[in-house]
Amino acid sequence: MRTAQVTNDVVNQSVRGRPDDLVHLAVADYHGYRQRGLAPAYHRGLPSPFLTLIFTVEEPLEIARHVDARRPAGVYDTLAGGLHTTPAMIRHHGAQSGIQLRVDPLAARALFGLPAGELAGCDGDATEVLGRAAAEVHEQLRETTSWARRFAVLDRVLGRVLSDRTGQAGAPPDAVAQAWRLLLGSGGRLPVRALASAVGYSERHLTNQFRTELGLRPKAAARVIRFDRARRDLQRDPSSGPVLIAEVAARHGYYDQSHLVRDFVDFAGCAPSRWLAEEFGNVQAAEACEGAGWPA
Repeated sequence: MRTAQVTNDVVNQSVRGRPDDLVHLAVADYHGYRQRGLAPAYHRGLPSPFLTLIFTVEEPLEIARHVDARRPAGVYDTLAGGLHTTPAMIRHHGAQSGIQLRVDPLAARALFGLPAGELAGCDGDATEVLGRAAAEVHEQLRETTSWARRFAVLDRVLGRVLSDRTGQAGAPPDAVAQAWRLLLGSGGRLPVRALASAVGYSERHLTNQFRTELGLRPKAAARVIRFDRARRDLQRDPSSGPVLIAEVAARHGYYDQSHLVRDFVDFAGCAPSRWLAEEFGNVQAAEACEGAGWPA
């Protein structure tokens, strides 16, 4: 999928690619973006059921506030982040370019050599989890001019990382993987009791295993999944205002519009109307709701 807009020196590109079969086991999709000539702005990096991996192409990524607000602001050529429940604030000065990858948290061991739980609630330089491969990707992306070739760089380097780590990093417990997929498949609506029963765990044991492997308790993970689907649904038609917000809330299992608004305030730091006003038109925010990786 490719969208592009060039008007009066304003460049707004968004390109989505599917990883090759090996990398697709760990990465849902590649999202390339390039903007020029825009007004300086902040972008909210919102909680989602994916780990985040970003490789910049031209400008580095400026994190004004990390998901862990205690960490100092910083500038990054590459960034990796775990599951989280607070937004990051990303600043750009009118131009930004890079590729964002949505990583399956169940694949964290295979790609990063550690469980997603060890990355939860934090973001930082991707070399900390990918080592030299992160810098290699960044260097090669800067030397390549087409999106197809950039995606090929990711296929090649990340494919090598996955192949090298095969059988070395272990895998999530089968019951945790099954529970995570069931939770995704339900859109975050499956109660913890039903989830635990489905995989043969007690609620307490499932909660402890979830927190260790993924970094979130099942109830928090369910809220993040539901929020992520609701906010992507809102992006389909952000001009409809309060009526759409109420409809989206009902569609995704919220008690009412106020319930969805409370989750937005918790996860985005603002109401959905304000988020839509700030974000609509931002390339990184305008992702397809039906992105690869969601269960049917």
